[in-house]
Amino acid sequence: MNDSLPGSPVDWASRRVLVTGAGGFIGSHLTEALVRLGAQVRVFVRYTSRAEQGLLTDLPPEARERLEVVSGDLRDQDAVRQACAGITHIFHLGALIAIPYSYLHPAEVVETNVLGTLNVLLAARDCGVEQLIHTSSSEVYGTAQTETIGEEHRLLGQSPYSASKIGADKLVESFHYSFDLPVVIVRPFNTYGPRQSARAVIPTIISQALTRDQVRLGSLTPCRDFTYVQDTVDGLLRAAGNGQAIGETINLGANHEVSVGELAHKIIALIGRPVEIVADDERLRPPRSEVMRLRSDNRKAQKLLGWQPRVPLDAGLHQTIDWISAHPERYTAGQYQI
Repeated sequence: MNDSLPGSPVDWASRRVLVTGAGGFIGSHLTEALVRLGAQVRVFVRYTSRAEQGLLTDLPPEARERLEVVSGDLRDQDAVRQACAGITHIFHLGALIAIPYSYLHPAEVVETNVLGTLNVLLAARDCGVEQLIHTSSSEVYGTAQTETIGEEHRLLGQSPYSASKIGADKLVESFHYSFDLPVVIVRPFNTYGPRQSARAVIPTIISQALTRDQVRLGSLTPCRDFTYVQDTVDGLLRAAGNGQAIGETINLGANHEVSVGELAHKIIALIGRPVEIVADDERLRPPRSEVMRLRSDNRKAQKLLGWQPRVPLDAGLHQTIDWISAHPERYTAGQYQI
């Protein structure tokens, strides 16, 4: 990633940044990039008695030393408000994101994703932040009704998770119109790459194909638009400080779809082992909840942010395969992870 981004004129060395969800997959990569760009970074991670920081432990020691770590819960308004004090930019990525988990615990997902976002918005408004970049999800669109999905595509909550993200997005939108809060809503399409857990389909396929004779998956027909994590981080950074983006919702996707079955065959070919693909009913979503097609129209990101993905799928898959190969202890191949 270039340290100079034409779509983001922010002098990060003079900015104090809060990243919620910094211990997660995208959040850890974004945090690492912000440190490299010279920002003063405060990270908000969910409290545990073991003082866990999630994937932030993967950052180089010199990067971790520069972080101000705040532990708490997004559902705690006071904790969020304290974390926002003195901050100029907020990147809000904190959320419960597993769709199967949302079937089992919808109340917790809504509380974290909707009420947690409300707490971030209230704190951002009252602390006078310069900009809030809110991370949405392509799942809010439901199954595509057009060949590509533009930002004006209708929203459909086909899972409790996607419904919670729709609610969060609308709250962000409302704070822009009601209180002139400077917000940008960014919707990544199926981000993947190093550090991602087996909750997601690409690490699930890779971890099984590296070590087993079978890759067990749910439905093989849904199509997704995969975006490498560094491209997603690039888009988030470009959204920050871009005056044209204020009040806008912007897709970050490659405008290229591949089915889960095609993806599995591609990964198996890249790994170079004979592996059978097996459909596993345990991994199926409820039929009407499955989103069958997601393909991004990314013209708005190109126009407003000067952004387009730079890492082709095969290249990103190679890098992800190499990372998972080097970290086998993080994956229990074949075990369904929600």
